[in-house]
Amino acid sequence: MDHGKTTLVDALLRQSKTFLGKEMNEKDLIMDSNDLERERGITIFSKNASVMWNGTKINIIDTPGHADFGGEVERVLNMADGCLLLVDAREGPMPQTRFVLKKALEMGHRIIVVINKIDKPDARSDYALDKTFDLFVELGADDQALNFPVIYAASKQGKAGLDSDLSKMQDITPVFDAIINHIPAPISSTEKPLQMLVTTVTADNFRGRIAIGRIYNGKIKAGQDIMHINREGQMTKFRLVSLMTFVGLGRIDITEAVSGDIVAISGIPDVNIGETIADADNPTALPLLNIEEPTVKMTFMINNSPFAGKEGEFSTSRQIQERLHRELETDMALRVENNAAGTWTVSGRGELHLAILIERMRREGYEFQVSRPQVINKEKDGKTLTPFERVFIEVPEQYYGSCIQKLGSRKGELKEMRTLDGITYLEFTIPTRGLFGYRSEFLTDSRGLGIINTTFYQYDIDPNNWGEKEQGSLVAHETGITRLYGLVNVQGRGILFIEPGISVYEGQVVGLNSRPGDIRVNVCKEKQLSNMRSKGDGGAEHFNKPKEMDLEDALEFIGDDELVEVTPKTIRIRKIYLDEITAKRMARKD
Repeated sequence: MDHGKTTLVDALLRQSKTFLGKEMNEKDLIMDSNDLERERGITIFSKNASVMWNGTKINIIDTPGHADFGGEVERVLNMADGCLLLVDAREGPMPQTRFVLKKALEMGHRIIVVINKIDKPDARSDYALDKTFDLFVELGADDQALNFPVIYAASKQGKAGLDSDLSKMQDITPVFDAIINHIPAPISSTEKPLQMLVTTVTADNFRGRIAIGRIYNGKIKAGQDIMHINREGQMTKFRLVSLMTFVGLGRIDITEAVSGDIVAISGIPDVNIGETIADADNPTALPLLNIEEPTVKMTFMINNSPFAGKEGEFSTSRQIQERLHRELETDMALRVENNAAGTWTVSGRGELHLAILIERMRREGYEFQVSRPQVINKEKDGKTLTPFERVFIEVPEQYYGSCIQKLGSRKGELKEMRTLDGITYLEFTIPTRGLFGYRSEFLTDSRGLGIINTTFYQYDIDPNNWGEKEQGSLVAHETGITRLYGLVNVQGRGILFIEPGISVYEGQVVGLNSRPGDIRVNVCKEKQLSNMRSKGDGGAEHFNKPKEMDLEDALEFIGDDELVEVTPKTIRIRKIYLDEITAKRMARKD
């Protein structure tokens, strides 16, 4: 993550003189086309492109680096014959590098190592290369894989070379040369019956569902009859409506494609990822894509707060259910279970995976509520097993003590600790549940100077005895509009989340209590006006700036008795039971 994959692909597209269109040429990161990707500076969705280099067509797939989007990487690796493994010259291989490299080696892909960001003042290329070699050995790479070619690059400047001297580099050509020299052409036969594996599904207003995948054997023509083999092995014959291939970032219609090509086809109404498009007369299914199981779940439900339906365009259970099931068509790492009326259990790879889904839905106009994230436990031999993560932390030496203390209290176990050039490197194993809500604390503890990376480790025995949320909430005790007078009186109780002039309802969480337990507060209280003057009147009281709670902050904050209300305009935190008497009665039952 953040080692320059998308920046390198940009340099490859621009220097190969690929036609991008005026709008694309003006963008910084061509491949990160989604608004969320641009805001966060990370790749979320895998994307296809192709370039021509000295008469050879090279298909490129840009993949995410974050562990929560590993499902995107797993499904597109089948389309590739080789990989560029990008490693930061300063940081060396990161936890996510292990995950994607392991998958690529399992498939037998040829790996080209690119030591990127050598233009950084603190770059240490030899260290990054040594650590990368150690990682190959650790993952059991064979002799051929260990003899990997190495390219040094500064992708931001669009330069690469065979040694780490930036002054000798001219352009990105060495990367293209390495691809052509070391990555084999597709091994397939045009004489065999057609076999194509669907790895991506997109929607089009005119063509319907478009299936994207690689042709493994045979050839395909526009308008021909094909056999669609679904995940259960059922076969249905269809006629192709269109056949397209990738040129640059766009798709163009073609009449024929042969094995090794990556194509997009339409005309199959219910096609899904992992299914096979085969020859109509001699259909043979390809192996199904194997995707790792999710580890975190949340309950989605229709919005039933007093402000329900005021800000969202889509808020009914039918609309939310359709949207969640539509997401399943493109996200293989997601699971959705229908519960009682108006609720769904949605499972994913991590908090960020689900938070991105929620953020995309609210931007599309959906209004709903979500519960606190929970881990997905397994039962084995009468024992409860919970997912554990490996946590890798880099933090200035003076701040590592608080990191060890906080993670220790969250059932973390310190595995390794070393200090180099004033930076302390820590490695922990910790239950996934113990990480909930820690990232914001980590940023505070490290004064924003720390780096934290996590990756799934294994299922192990649940340590239990989890302490509940240490601090309580400040809860509005009546519905109304917040007033400065009421907020000033309350702000001594803790940290407020709202400012004056905001509509709130009874049971809405308006702040963080500085002590354990919840307090009902009157934030709508107005100053009583009278015609009497008193000494000291007119002295303005100071009002502290409220803490802004975005979606991820809210998901980290809430307890088991709270929900996050998500609308296109507002993120609110509320109690499940809004009035105080009902909340106390239900707490006694529990």
